[in-house]
Amino acid sequence: MSYQREYSVHKTLTKDRVNKKLSGVCGGIARHYELPRLAVRLGAIFALLMFPVATGVAYVVASLLIPNKA
Repeated sequence: MSYQREYSVHKTLTKDRVNKKLSGVCGGIARHYELPRLAVRLGAIFALLMFPVATGVAYVVASLLIPNKA
């Protein structure tokens, strides 16, 4: 007996064009992981204050690599 599951939900990480402040990276991450947008943005600001260079580079790379929502 063979049982195969097929999942109809294939979530991909995309930038959020509707709820964006700079480029939509935090909004897209919040939507993908089903987290509050405010919490993700506050976490990004906290990380920017604690590790400014690493967070800045990561944000720029993410904004270049994460595709826009079609």
